[in-house]
Amino acid sequence: MVTMLEARLQTQQRNSQETGLWSSGFGMKLEAVTPFLGKYRPFVGRCCQTCTPKSWESLFHRSIMDLGFCNVILVKEENTRFRGWLVRRLCYFLWSLEQHIPPCQDAPQKIMESTGVQNVISGRAPGGAGEGQVPGLVKKEVQRILGHIQAPLHPFLLRLFNWALLRFLNCVFLNVQLHKGQMKMVHKATQAGLPLVLLSTHKSLLDGILMPFVLLSQGLGVLRVVWDPRACSPTLRALLKKLGGLFLPPEANLTLDSSEGVLARAVVHAAMEQLLVSRQPLLIFLEEPPGAQGPRLSALGQTWLGVVVQAVQMGVIPDAMLVPVAITYDLVPGAPCDVYHSLVPLGLWTGALAVLRSLWGWGRSPRVCVRVHLAQPFSLQEYTTNARSCWGSRQTLEQLLQPIVLGQCNVVPDTEKEQEWTPATGPLLALKEEDQLLVRRLSRHVLNASVTSSAVMSTAIMAALLLFKHQKLLGEFSWLTEETLLRGFDVGFSGQLRCLVQHTLSLLRAHVALLRVHQGDLLVVPRPGPGLTRLARLSAELLPAFLSEAVGACAVRGLLAGRVPSEGPWELQGIELLSQNELYRQILLLLHLLPQDLLLLQPCQSSYCYCQEVLDRLIQCGLLVAEETPGSRAACDTGRQRLSAKLLWKPSGDFTDSDSDDFEEAEGRYFRLSQQSRCPDFFLFLCRLLSPLLQAFAQAATFLHQGQLPDTESGYTEQLLQFLQATAQEEGFFECADPNLAISAVWTFRDLGVLQQTPSPAGPMLYLSPTFTSRENQEKLEQFIRQFICS
Repeated sequence: MVTMLEARLQTQQRNSQETGLWSSGFGMKLEAVTPFLGKYRPFVGRCCQTCTPKSWESLFHRSIMDLGFCNVILVKEENTRFRGWLVRRLCYFLWSLEQHIPPCQDAPQKIMESTGVQNVISGRAPGGAGEGQVPGLVKKEVQRILGHIQAPLHPFLLRLFNWALLRFLNCVFLNVQLHKGQMKMVHKATQAGLPLVLLSTHKSLLDGILMPFVLLSQGLGVLRVVWDPRACSPTLRALLKKLGGLFLPPEANLTLDSSEGVLARAVVHAAMEQLLVSRQPLLIFLEEPPGAQGPRLSALGQTWLGVVVQAVQMGVIPDAMLVPVAITYDLVPGAPCDVYHSLVPLGLWTGALAVLRSLWGWGRSPRVCVRVHLAQPFSLQEYTTNARSCWGSRQTLEQLLQPIVLGQCNVVPDTEKEQEWTPATGPLLALKEEDQLLVRRLSRHVLNASVTSSAVMSTAIMAALLLFKHQKLLGEFSWLTEETLLRGFDVGFSGQLRCLVQHTLSLLRAHVALLRVHQGDLLVVPRPGPGLTRLARLSAELLPAFLSEAVGACAVRGLLAGRVPSEGPWELQGIELLSQNELYRQILLLLHLLPQDLLLLQPCQSSYCYCQEVLDRLIQCGLLVAEETPGSRAACDTGRQRLSAKLLWKPSGDFTDSDSDDFEEAEGRYFRLSQQSRCPDFFLFLCRLLSPLLQAFAQAATFLHQGQLPDTESGYTEQLLQFLQATAQEEGFFECADPNLAISAVWTFRDLGVLQQTPSPAGPMLYLSPTFTSRENQEKLEQFIRQFICS
């Protein structure tokens, strides 16, 4: 197939033929896809029943599931109070005039009079005027810091901006869908008189502009958005502050004993307290901005969330309602093919040029669809009370995995993995250690809720099918959509199959090629090179829906690696008996190896219980079947059994069917791979979902004896990335040639004890651990990783 593509790409005839295919369509009569009807859609976004049971019950009603969707950028004459032919032409402008914008309060004076700021000014706190500073100068410094954080809202500018934004969104987007039931849950949460804090993923810089527009259109007032100062130029920051933006002053990240840092953190806390008391909704991004290379969880987002948590604990407000939010796009408009570039501040003129380019391309390129997801709100106070009871002992990755990798031990320690890649900022370090842990786990919990409530877009499904070389795209597209819906994940599209596939392929036009083969059939193939890397990033959005099954399939592959070759026939692999204890062990090993930023497991769920969930999913999807052995209890025997002591102390609240079994009998419970005709392809599909990351880890192990060490972390990461790109050119596997995968491999090896870090004047230096200087141990590490990869 690839040979055919390369041959066709060299001819001018193929180019003209392909252009005709894009414009003429497919010419096939297809049926509508039934699972896209409203009654088949799962309602996603329920909060955690373990940590917030009262919120789970009180802020939800079954009737809201049937409310359907609305297009928030579809504004007509009916959305205004006026009627007539002139209104139909000015409805956008009239709509913007009718939006309710609360009057600007005297926030600067109240912030100046707050207790924390007054303690600094009077010298009762470290860094105050009592330590040699003049109170008048301190007041001017407070005003300067406050001006860096926020500015008074400008109602006329807000209305003008929302009018222009509405026109722009209608030019760029086909629709912006919002579930009315989710919006009703948020409205119900505001009736308690508590402030709303929206915690969101971060897929595009447009998120911070789109979400305030959505909430304003739904009658929730002006949303205050926390922006990253690194992503905006000073001119753009000044504009965003007048539209409700908030920025963290650079002095807040200074050391704890710095007088400037103490003053800046006091002003930040006072500004946040005033905002929460006035019940203005707040938006915090828990993910790093697009284009940033590094950890997934945002240090800035955790900082602002920590300020909110501290305000509730100090009694400034009785409680706050947290709302997990996610925005998903078919494709991010205007995003470059390589989004992993260095983070360059966006200027006002640069943004204006980007808008003009988008408007210039209007009508030439297909418009994308957008889904806004608002998960069920929950009480911060309730979560704080219940979450502390789920904290257990943890060990580092080096303590958990290194003895097993080297063959020194076979028993996996029965404890959780401690892995934190997001650095702590000054305001977060100022909190107690227990509160820092609370903020970190709360942010991971909320980000898990945001990701699981996100809809899977058509481009993610199509990219996965193209990468895994599925031949019948139309039928496989419908099959993969049904599988996604059956796992409780929603999809961000609907309609007839022909229109969906044609729209999706037109969006992916830069990364795929359409070739006409014999008898009028069409062959859709990915373009070799960087286009495969782009498709791999899109298909990664499908991973959360199939994560449990993907982990289980790779664990089964690791269990069979020493018995049956991966290229052996499926019937031969189905003969092998798989012990339940062996499956648990392999799943735990893979869970410890995979980064927390990828898994995003809920902190209230132990790894042991997640193993139970993985095994249940493999049985439910039909990949594993129970094997009845003589003398063992039948798999269908659900009689009452004694709960063992091992079960009673497990720190988990959600128990599945397999949790009710006696763990002491697990050794006598066996499984086989199912011999159904669809299982081999589905098993390979699940393994391929984790292949880019595992391949990057395996090649990083191969690179250990070639890398130039010692080197800085960024320097060694660049070395590894160049090696991945060179290997991709040789082997044709471009999916793992990704900068973020290279960073994940370096950090995982550092946590595993393969690489060690020492301070130096040029920054932290990495060098190879003495344990892994021998080629034998390097090969053991590579073999340990490759056992989970299905060739």
